[in-house]
Amino acid sequence: MHDTVARMKTTIDIPDGLAAEAKALARDTGTSLRDLVLSGLRSEVTVRRAQPRADFSFPTVSGEGLVAELKPEAMIARSYGLPDA
Repeated sequence: MHDTVARMKTTIDIPDGLAAEAKALARDTGTSLRDLVLSGLRSEVTVRRAQPRADFSFPTVSGEGLVAELKPEAMIARSYGLPDA
């Protein structure tokens, strides 16, 4: 039987400490590093796709740029059409 699933080989840069932790976890749980990475990547893709995108826009003066000297709290409030904080 042939595996008909398309696969892509790629190289990624992982910090040494994280790679060592992942290898140890894979070994300790009886799985492969590949399966651990695939599981984590699938989980992260699912989580990020499920998160709503923020509809955020910076307040401007007549569309001519950011309002000067606006506190961050007030900027967020104006962006969402709320009263200034």
